[in-house]
Amino acid sequence: MAIPGAIIDLRKALAERFPQRSQPATTVLGTGFPSLDRITGGGFPKSAITEVISPRASAGSASLIHALLRSAQHDQHFIALIDGSDSFDPGSSDNSALQHLLWVRCRKAFDAVKATDLLLRDGNFPLVIVDLVLNPVEELRKIPQTSWYRLQRLVEAVPSACLIINRQSMVSSAQLKIVLENSWSLADLEKQNATADLRFRVQRSHLGGRRAVGGASRTGTNYLGHDGACPST
Repeated sequence: MAIPGAIIDLRKALAERFPQRSQPATTVLGTGFPSLDRITGGGFPKSAITEVISPRASAGSASLIHALLRSAQHDQHFIALIDGSDSFDPGSSDNSALQHLLWVRCRKAFDAVKATDLLLRDGNFPLVIVDLVLNPVEELRKIPQTSWYRLQRLVEAVPSACLIINRQSMVSSAQLKIVLENSWSLADLEKQNATADLRFRVQRSHLGGRRAVGGASRTGTNYLGHDGACPST
């Protein structure tokens, strides 16, 4: 099937706006969290899907995304965030960090999966995050497991780490499953450097030789709207 010209143009625009930088050949992408890197064997596995399970509204998934964005700024690489419910708050990160973000705004989980499919095919982003925490469970259950396996096949061909964040475990093709074990109050979130207190637990790892070890304002933001168009920034 011929690829529509609009998609070809979008891929070209993404490659120009987010050029790949030469990175050391590694099998993991460091997260910036020493505790998380320790229990995962160095970070999120590249060419694989990691599912992060955020079972409670106060488990810290939004704080994790912002912390990963700050880590990307520090390490000078880009992140693609596919926002399944258009809930990301860019005001919680400073503008210099937002320069390292492509924000794809969706309202439905199915649209988020399609956007992930497109971005993984090009491999321009070291980390692709799919945030489905606020999408209804009933909506997520309508996504066939074949869709997750297709994403896994796509990410296997590129040096990207794909992070899917759900309220419940749903991605059977995920090689690594991590549970956020926080239950934060408003006072906890207002603490300075609160993300340093994020707690993680590896629920499952199918990484073979990369097996996890151990215990337990839109200014500067690049975003795709619901129609897939990429506004200038």
